[in-house]
Amino acid sequence: MNPNAWHLTEDVETFLAEAGDFLRSRPALHTVPLTVTEALRTRGANAYGTEAPLLGWQERAGEARATFFRTPPRRLTLTSLTPTEADALAAHLAGLGHVLPGVNADDDTADAFAKAWARHTGVTPTLHEQERLYRLGALTLPDPAPEGRGRVVGEQDREQLMLWYREFVAAIGGTASSDDRVWADTRITEGRVTFWETPDGTPVSMAGTTPLVAGQVRVAPVYTPPHLRGRGYGGAATGEVSRAAPAAGAAEVLLFADLANPTSNALYQRIGYRPVSDFTVYNFPARPPVSASGR
Repeated sequence: MNPNAWHLTEDVETFLAEAGDFLRSRPALHTVPLTVTEALRTRGANAYGTEAPLLGWQERAGEARATFFRTPPRRLTLTSLTPTEADALAAHLAGLGHVLPGVNADDDTADAFAKAWARHTGVTPTLHEQERLYRLGALTLPDPAPEGRGRVVGEQDREQLMLWYREFVAAIGGTASSDDRVWADTRITEGRVTFWETPDGTPVSMAGTTPLVAGQVRVAPVYTPPHLRGRGYGGAATGEVSRAAPAAGAAEVLLFADLANPTSNALYQRIGYRPVSDFTVYNFPARPPVSASGR
């Protein structure tokens, strides 16, 4: 057997039995696969849509040392790979007939896989986003804070939460949950979104967190409607959830910021977040059509 063989499955329990220890060994860098597989484990294979997820791990010396996952129609997400390993995985997935809309990984891995996918499929990758992963150090709450207070969302906030979720996904060019009501209800039930509201009780911003997995949580999503930005509301909401997470047991509090947005990056650093690693997201267009002659 190839000592660097990739194993594919649609079953999250099988995947976690083989690769869970590897993911938990570096919880900050593996925050996305940890939180996504936890959702698949607790909420079922349809947690992110109607299509079955695709999960894979690579064995090196009998142990998992790299993973990927995809929850269609979303992009492929990879842990760190060498260029040779990225090329082998791209060739493997292309050979199996998989059509990928893109890739999300640390800078070097994403670049290597995008180039390999282009070689094996003929598509031309396009850069979608560059992100920086931050870890919370010493929290410094905004001072002065905007007038108002933070409040954990409740049943009465469902419609507002659903609306802001849709606006947030559209703003980042993401893929929404297949059912935004289920998305909102899950977070209301688990108390994982905080609104910042003005003294008269009007919500003006929100910040959420992922569930606690392997000692880490990630702040997401953070959203302030465009007409309310520049007033400190987003920083106040982020500060509230950042303060609550360690009290709830999180050893690491993480978040991603779009590097094209210097305002948010500066804000997160002011309140105590420190850079961990940079990530790149590429889009892959549909494969070129095959000519009538087959060539």
